[in-house]
Amino acid sequence: MLAVAGDTTIAEVISDDCTPRTRFQIASLSKQFTAAAVLLLAERGALRLDDPIGRWIGGCPPSWHDITLHHLLSHTSGLGHWHDYPMIDLARRVEPADLLETFYSVAPLFPPGERWHYSSPGYVLLAHVAQRAADEQFRDLLTRTVFAPLQMEDTFAGSPADRADVARGHDRDGRPVPSWELDVLGMGTGDIWSTARDLLAWIDGLRAGRLLGERYRKLMLTEQARTGGREDAGGYGYGWFLGSWEGRTWFHHSGENAGFRAFDACLPDTNHRVLVLSNCEATSPAVVTDLLAVALG
Repeated sequence: MLAVAGDTTIAEVISDDCTPRTRFQIASLSKQFTAAAVLLLAERGALRLDDPIGRWIGGCPPSWHDITLHHLLSHTSGLGHWHDYPMIDLARRVEPADLLETFYSVAPLFPPGERWHYSSPGYVLLAHVAQRAADEQFRDLLTRTVFAPLQMEDTFAGSPADRADVARGHDRDGRPVPSWELDVLGMGTGDIWSTARDLLAWIDGLRAGRLLGERYRKLMLTEQARTGGREDAGGYGYGWFLGSWEGRTWFHHSGENAGFRAFDACLPDTNHRVLVLSNCEATSPAVVTDLLAVALG
């Protein structure tokens, strides 16, 4: 497990094979990068956030007619999360056309914009849109437009096969488990591998305007919908939960995949960043609380 709090790196090595450059699967933290790719394309005029999804993906059912990219980014599309698609096996490769047909077969839970409901399938669709708008494979788009400009040299999207310095996931009892390679379902929702050092570069680069201009950076970090959750995560922007911790504004996200747990956060008023990457499912959310206590003194 590796974490960064403020400008202090806190490292606990849970395997002799882990080093500061070991890549961990960051699960749903990947959504931040999907959102950034879409916003970069919007900034460059390749797409619009109010584009209906049907502009970019053919064959959408009538119930999707009013779903826009904004709705997908903010989890207000009405589309379900993985448990709403029990016919999908997260460990089995599915052809893109077949996956889309499965998404089409399940009616939205509510009309777009009516309320908030977390949806990983929505971010898979965003990756499809970004890939088509850029005319480039999504993993290559991320590398070229996000990872390389921020010098995130140890970060990649997709399968870890043949990659060096990759952590092996473990279950709650410490037994090795195969990771979910979510690129088998397309990309965009949980298939990125990274390090604490690179995620720190991501947060700092985003805040400094080294990736997005002020208009789109502000959109990403501004509440687009209320989540109905606790105040520490009462709102959602694009790829980030928004709220407050001990009276301090922050943005953050967590991620859980088989064998891995991840969390990143920033408290901009005090310039503290908190990162947790673990290759063990037993990692408790209390780790975040402990790190915040250290960071805030």
